[in-house]
Amino acid sequence: MACKTGVDSCTIVTVNPLFRQFVVGLASILLASTTPLQAQTTKTPSATPQLLVLGDSLSAEYGLPRGSGWVGLLQNQLRKDGSVWQVANASISGETTAGGLSRLPDLLKRIKPRLVIIELGANDALRGLSLSSTQKNLKEMIVMSKKSGAEVLLLGMQIPPNYGQEYTKQFARLFVTLSQSEQVPLLPFFLEGVATRPELFQADRIHPNEQAQPILFNNVWKALEPYRELLKTN
Repeated sequence: MACKTGVDSCTIVTVNPLFRQFVVGLASILLASTTPLQAQTTKTPSATPQLLVLGDSLSAEYGLPRGSGWVGLLQNQLRKDGSVWQVANASISGETTAGGLSRLPDLLKRIKPRLVIIELGANDALRGLSLSSTQKNLKEMIVMSKKSGAEVLLLGMQIPPNYGQEYTKQFARLFVTLSQSEQVPLLPFFLEGVATRPELFQADRIHPNEQAQPILFNNVWKALEPYRELLKTN
């Protein structure tokens, strides 16, 4: 469920042990999964309106057939609705908020998106990076995107309590804080409906499988409600 602009708080989903196993496993392979997938952003865009997705392995089709990830499903839905919008997926496995921030200026210049979806932050927490740095990087990405003329949707993540109750709470809260302070819609937990279901993960028990992608897509599609009319424009 999206956190609408101006709402004072968002519901934070309780994380169960299965999600804890997912996060701990992911932390062990972060450094082994930093190779970019083939980006869908190599061509100079035309006048066609562009939607930029800036994320990590959860958006980069890690271990999935090309085009079967939630980003591909989003493009399919737009076509089904008769929208002319193109989705540019600039997600990279292992990406952090610092990495995303460093790449964003060039992406905005080349792609000229009218809407940016930011799905970053989980790898920061798994590497033990400071929450203040994560929040600062995300804020800069939001501000930079808006200054370029793009709208923004922020996708939130959650981590299990074994990282410390206070850290866990503050991590989830930083997405809500940014949504409120920067006036952008928020999906509080991107993996809602997936994180606690082991059958929806690949053999590594870390990355969502192909069957999980429609759920992730539906989560994002609902959160895009404030921008549905925008996505109908030429």
